[in-house]
Amino acid sequence: MKEQSVTIKHQNFAGGKIPGGRSRFFLFGVLATFLATFLCQAQSDEAAGYGFAFERFQLTLEAGWRTEVAGPFFYSQQTEDGTVWALPPFFSSAHHPAVENHEENFLYPLLTYERYGQQYRWQLFQLLSFAGGQESDDTTKKRFTIYPLYFQQRSPNPADNYTALVPFYGHIRNRLMISDVFFILFPIYSETRKHGVVTDNYLYPMVHVRHGEGLRGWQVWPIVGSEHKVVTTQTNGFGDLVTNPGHDKSFFFWPIHLRQRTGMGTENPATFAAEMPFYAATRSPQRDSTTVLWPFFTWLDDRAKKYHEWEGPWPVVIFAHGEGKTTARVFPLFSQSHNAQQATESYLWPLYQHRQFSSTPLEQQRTQILLYLYASVVEKNLETGAQKSRLDMWPFFTWRHDFNGNERLQVLAPIEPAVPNNRGIERNWSPLWSLWRAEANAKTGASSQSLLWNLYRRETAPAHKKTSILFGLFQYQCVGDSRRTRWFYFPASETRPVAK
Repeated sequence: MKEQSVTIKHQNFAGGKIPGGRSRFFLFGVLATFLATFLCQAQSDEAAGYGFAFERFQLTLEAGWRTEVAGPFFYSQQTEDGTVWALPPFFSSAHHPAVENHEENFLYPLLTYERYGQQYRWQLFQLLSFAGGQESDDTTKKRFTIYPLYFQQRSPNPADNYTALVPFYGHIRNRLMISDVFFILFPIYSETRKHGVVTDNYLYPMVHVRHGEGLRGWQVWPIVGSEHKVVTTQTNGFGDLVTNPGHDKSFFFWPIHLRQRTGMGTENPATFAAEMPFYAATRSPQRDSTTVLWPFFTWLDDRAKKYHEWEGPWPVVIFAHGEGKTTARVFPLFSQSHNAQQATESYLWPLYQHRQFSSTPLEQQRTQILLYLYASVVEKNLETGAQKSRLDMWPFFTWRHDFNGNERLQVLAPIEPAVPNNRGIERNWSPLWSLWRAEANAKTGASSQSLLWNLYRRETAPAHKKTSILFGLFQYQCVGDSRRTRWFYFPASETRPVAK
């Protein structure tokens, strides 16, 4: 009986009589046919639409093409300026040959690479970096940094080489906004060089001795210190002789007793004296100020900028008036200030802020409500009348309008309002949460809209229209007098104009 049962099962399998066997074979055939058709059409169509799986379309705001695969998880873009491709959020690569620029981002901003011409830089989250390339003086330099512990530079010129292991021993050149730094067991000893001034520090910042051209100084901070510089001259890059002002500075139990004379040798020498917090005064031909019980009461007369100011306590309460400046501030309740170039106002900061800046030919206005909750920036060219705008409402949307009249709207925008125009965010992260995208080109008349990574997509231009619904299950395209309809990615109907 057992052997007979086995034989029967084998015969049923061989005869294809297993329940559902034919339906599986039919389903497999349908899927294979659909996949083959999909691949053939994707390769043959210049513009193909299969929704979330595959979408290729013309760019709206510039000449070029964009391909999207698996919704927001892969895209490539080709334009006249270069190419971009990305696997959001993991990786993006952008290449612009015209300006010799190449950028790569890995989980931006974790790891970034950027190259301009001969200059390059690898950077791991602002902490570890490799940089180098050919400098303006035709020398090649390579830098390696583990911030703030290790600094290294290598060059064919031994004078440009340095190594620093903080805090033990090292030498650094043209880094950290200082021309030259040498240290041993920092902060026990360090020597800095900046603008021709050499400072020897002992137990930084407590004790230092400073010298330079016409300059001598020393301090035992915060107990006592003194510095004197005579008036010197030098020739600038245009061959003109310019004056470097002199000064005298001293303190005793800083910041209680302070004395300074600055601008010596110029048309506006100034003196400053303070017995803090009781009294402080600055006197010069262009500006006088007096402070009593700092920071509570300050009077300021700026004759050069033509305004008077009262402060108390600074910077909470400020009132100023005159040709050069008008201010009324009781922070954070309200603040209003303006001069010839700019105007600012705020109420219940940070509830409302407004800034306006004008410098011919550009004028900019910025309005913010609760910092990034709502932000509007408008830039206008006063000569041409062209206007550029950006509107953000966190985290709902970001909208842009450029000087050419092009517009772009993105919904959602959880990071973009805080870091506007950040290429790394736009390439690596924005595709993941862009539920709605809408673009319009004022010059060509083209526009496009996409919902939920091409669940719905519509493109319009003077010469054609295209609509895709349910990830391309229904597609309609109109080019001139031609019409084409697809259902489930297969052609359903096509109408062409009759030749006359």
